[in-house]
Amino acid sequence: MGELTQFGPHNTLANALVAHLEDGADGAHDLSHILRVWANVQAIVQIEGGDLRILAAATLLHDAVLVEKDAPHRAAASTLAAERARDILAERGWDREDIEAAAHAIAAHSFSANVTPTTREAKILQDADRLDALGAIGIARCFYVAGRLGRALYDPDDPKAERRALDDSAYTLDHFHTKLLHLKESFQTPTGRALALDRHDKMKKFLDHLFGEIGLSAD
Repeated sequence: MGELTQFGPHNTLANALVAHLEDGADGAHDLSHILRVWANVQAIVQIEGGDLRILAAATLLHDAVLVEKDAPHRAAASTLAAERARDILAERGWDREDIEAAAHAIAAHSFSANVTPTTREAKILQDADRLDALGAIGIARCFYVAGRLGRALYDPDDPKAERRALDDSAYTLDHFHTKLLHLKESFQTPTGRALALDRHDKMKKFLDHLFGEIGLSAD
């Protein structure tokens, strides 16, 4: 992996922190994901403001502990990542206030953790990370994760779950209705919400096309 240059005045910090990331096989939570989240962070900060040093550290370390999507302790992943971030940033000599600011942003970014973000930086990171679950990249990540977990594309007898309960542990399309299509309602900043609505619409259009190709009408 080459030297990171996308973090501007915080490139030195970024290159030090990226060395602490797990070298896992999850392509939905890899360096490319981190760089996309960082791009989202910067787009939001341009309008909303925010401490880019705190956000750089939180972005780089928000998936510092990887837990598989179907693991029993999945909801604890962001808390574990926040704890690891505290140790890493303390070793770098950060003061307690800044450490806690980054750790809170990390703990609150996760959908499954259900931690309410209370700072501007935490709200921005949560929005930036959720944007990566929407739009074209969100669709790609959804099917990538489903493939890794061995899930079917959809139920051939009832693709839209009109006569059965939704089950995204078995059918990938169900995940759009259990989570992805509801994400737009959870954004914290005006800028994040605007970006989310655009990506949400792209996701809806994709589903309309998919249902059409398997002989069903759009919703």
